[in-house]
Amino acid sequence: MNVRAKMRVVRWGLPGPPCGGPMPDLAEHFVSDSRSFLTEFYMPRVERCVARLTNEQLWSRSNEASNSIGNLLLHMTGSTRYWAAEAIGGTPIVRVRQQEFDRRDPISSHALLAGLREAVSDADRRLAELAGEKLLETRNVNGRQLTVLWCVYHIIEHFAMHTGQILSMTKALVGEPLPADNAPTTGASKSNR
Repeated sequence: MNVRAKMRVVRWGLPGPPCGGPMPDLAEHFVSDSRSFLTEFYMPRVERCVARLTNEQLWSRSNEASNSIGNLLLHMTGSTRYWAAEAIGGTPIVRVRQQEFDRRDPISSHALLAGLREAVSDADRRLAELAGEKLLETRNVNGRQLTVLWCVYHIIEHFAMHTGQILSMTKALVGEPLPADNAPTTGASKSNR
């Protein structure tokens, strides 16, 4: 049994592919679905929320312990760039995480979304380049050994969490329900990308 197959048995109790056999389509579907959720589901929701807000609403805070939507957008941009470029891709980036939350000087919604779109586009490109066997490679991320799969999963779950916060905050700020959103209609998996 090869190392990858052994890792699958140890981590998930699943039998691995035959020695030297191809990685199952599961890896391809995981990457494809991750890309779909990031680019076709979560990012459009964020854009629709931001389009409903004034710059004042974008930077308002319910209290000093809370973040504004503007701060969350800065944080999502920094985090997505970090995990895709540096953690997965090995390309060092300059990021001062705390500044994403400390910012009080308003940045326009156009500039915030442009930065986030660029980060999401770069992450999507990097995910598209991932071959299945790369998902079980490990990376040293802030002193922790993490698989590429873990890093991809973190990008998506982190983006989803903050998207939910932005949806909730937008509803509170505009005082009305937002249009219904549905998951990607592609059956979630876009293996034919």
